[in-house]
Amino acid sequence: MIEFVLDGRSRVATYMQLVVQVKQALRVGLLRPGDQLPKVRDVAEALAINPNTVLKAYRELVLEGLAEGRPGVGTFVTGSLAGPSLGHQGQLRDELKTWLERAEAAGMSPDDIAALIETTIRGTRVPHDLS
Repeated sequence: MIEFVLDGRSRVATYMQLVVQVKQALRVGLLRPGDQLPKVRDVAEALAINPNTVLKAYRELVLEGLAEGRPGVGTFVTGSLAGPSLGHQGQLRDELKTWLERAEAAGMSPDDIAALIETTIRGTRVPHDLS
């Protein structure tokens, strides 16, 4: 089951933070087709937000083909974003944890680490269309 966390400092709308977290959970296999998303009321209470915000996030997931609402039952995952390398993610996650511990020991803040990762990702992307 996914547990949502909001970043009050983020400029990203609250509903979109929820959408992004569901997509991340789908990418790493924490959520799979058939899984039920947390009840709207439960998310709203846990995060102290308006239930309409959660509904908006879930509607966005439906529009993107990643979930479906079942009246009286809940919202269920229908799509997947998991890549073919899902089986290797456990080992990669362990290596990343080790790297993060080394980065923190070297005095890097979470913002420093995030900036390094973002710039590295942007700098190593291979264009999809080389023609």
